[in-house]
Amino acid sequence: MATEDAPEETTVSDRGMVTIPASFRRRLDIEPGDKLRWDIDEDGDLAVEVVRQRYGAFEDDDMKAPLGGDGLDTHDVAGHEDDPAFAEDI
Repeated sequence: MATEDAPEETTVSDRGMVTIPASFRRRLDIEPGDKLRWDIDEDGDLAVEVVRQRYGAFEDDDMKAPLGGDGLDTHDVAGHEDDPAFAEDI
């Protein structure tokens, strides 16, 4: 990645950990929970790819079933809505 700015440096800790500079995290939209995929090519050049791991398994799910209402309604998924023993207004 070529940039006009001076290169940034970080230090590898004794446990092999490295801090990603804040300017890189902002520019690449790296957030907590994201993963980095590391690779070295035949020439010995290191490549790092950001793998997004955002907040929840269904965050980008377009297949969500509509339940109707404004989201504040309850839904009787067990099928007891007509059974008086399960009436909510007793």
